[in-house]
Amino acid sequence: MEQGAIESGDRLPATRELAGRLGLNRTTVSAAYAVLEQSGFLEGYVGRGSFVAKRHPAMRQSALDWDSILPHLSQSPVSGQAVDISFASSRPCEEGFPLGEFRRLAKEVIDGTEVADILQLGSPYGYAPLRRHLLKEALEDGSATLADDLIITNGCQQGLDLIARLFIAGKGTVIVEDPTYHGLLRVFSRAKASMIGVPIDADGVDTDSLERAMEEHGSRLVVLTPSFQNPTGATLSLERRKRVIQIAQRYRAVVVENDVYSSLRYRGPNLPTLKALDENGQTILLRSYSKVSFPGLRVGWIIAPRAVVARLSESKHTCDLHSDQLSQAILLRFAESGELQRHLERTRRAGLARLEAAIDACTRFLPKGTRFAQPDGGMNLWMELPAPLVAERLLTLVEEKGVSFLPGNYFSEKSGHERGLRISFGGLNVEQIRTGLKIIGEIATEELAATTRPVAFEPAAALV
Repeated sequence: MEQGAIESGDRLPATRELAGRLGLNRTTVSAAYAVLEQSGFLEGYVGRGSFVAKRHPAMRQSALDWDSILPHLSQSPVSGQAVDISFASSRPCEEGFPLGEFRRLAKEVIDGTEVADILQLGSPYGYAPLRRHLLKEALEDGSATLADDLIITNGCQQGLDLIARLFIAGKGTVIVEDPTYHGLLRVFSRAKASMIGVPIDADGVDTDSLERAMEEHGSRLVVLTPSFQNPTGATLSLERRKRVIQIAQRYRAVVVENDVYSSLRYRGPNLPTLKALDENGQTILLRSYSKVSFPGLRVGWIIAPRAVVARLSESKHTCDLHSDQLSQAILLRFAESGELQRHLERTRRAGLARLEAAIDACTRFLPKGTRFAQPDGGMNLWMELPAPLVAERLLTLVEEKGVSFLPGNYFSEKSGHERGLRISFGGLNVEQIRTGLKIIGEIATEELAATTRPVAFEPAAALV
């Protein structure tokens, strides 16, 4: 572009077309287009395509030193390197999106008699018909009581942010799982919270350690992901769920339950939410459509006692007035039509195939001594490399082969987990999962052999 080989305003091939020409994965081409657009070389238009950006005269240099003014950003878990197979993002596979049904239902909403009201300013609590629908479902499965209320958020990420603003506000301690979701760490770090990490195993958070942390630090806030935890894939056992509630009641603590993955159970019996087990009303439940339908629509929700939701709505109104009502109305139609349930059933079948492919590939290709989780659902599994391998070093090597993942240090506030890494398989097809894990396994095996190979020392003559 800078050399003029492509003229300003020229239309570039669609990502699928260019990927076919070059023999690359479409994800790689899409990532390259995104980098070019972010750098100002491309301009993308929905429905029209991508075009070479118009060249403008050089912008006048700012008189301000922005780097000295702006706060330092924490390290981002997103790599800037384009890869063919990314295990780095915990998201659903777009190949499974029911786009035909979505277009039809979106048109029904837009053509409906209530569209003008939907496109008006709304309530910070969310679109009322969707709120009623979600609260009714929660009452039926025991995850809400008549003393609870519900607020719609821009995904669970905003839900965590609103909770941090309400309960931390620059002071206080929060107990989290270790390792835990990196987005949660960033939210509470920005809120200036003191975070206490509690270890996690195959049955979820260690409740003995949780109780010790509660006693030693006096924290009144605990944030847990009991089902298919991100990043480990672990699920809190029923016995431990009951113990968590008992501990919270003993120390009069608030439990925040991040429940975004429980709908993605592929095998085994369902377990009750912490909120369903809590008879004292000390649990706040976060849920989202992002893992089971269209993550780009950003629709999540919080179920909590009415007093808590009222305060959350004040923060929500200050933050962004309210969440997009058109997305909420479309997702409501998606749920009420039965399409969501049909899509979820297809997603679970495909998810089981992906999970089994990941476990099988880990078993076949990873070097001896590697430990890895075998969850019953979700989108992630955790692995621990054998010593002396380090996940960050392995990442640099596999990225050269077009594969990525997130190393364990992104999921903890303290040092450690240097041999841990998260494999997110939800957004990939079975063949990509097998190929990617084979590459990781082969390179890990080579590195392990190189670091454990004995070194021969020849006797040297004495120097006099």
